[in-house]
Amino acid sequence: MAMNAYMNKKVVVLTTDGRTLVGTLISTDQSTNLVLSECYERVIRPEEDPIPSSQTYMGVYMIRGDTVAVCGLMDVELDASITWENVRGEVIGSTKH
Repeated sequence: MAMNAYMNKKVVVLTTDGRTLVGTLISTDQSTNLVLSECYERVIRPEEDPIPSSQTYMGVYMIRGDTVAVCGLMDVELDASITWENVRGEVIGSTKH
């Protein structure tokens, strides 16, 4: 399974409902169900929104495989250099079924 190469590494997951989750992949199965440890959900706000972007700690978090749109390895050094609360960008929309 291709996801086994990501085991025990920091990944970013984009879901079909537009959420961005970051954490360490600790488990996966043939249905692409994922379990992340030290998981955070990142909410990036548009430029005109007065509320700052945020990260919410989720702890150990399971993501159903049918909601996984993309899962990729995180560049840990680059990620650590970014102050996520200051990041602004367009909202990622959901996918249509």
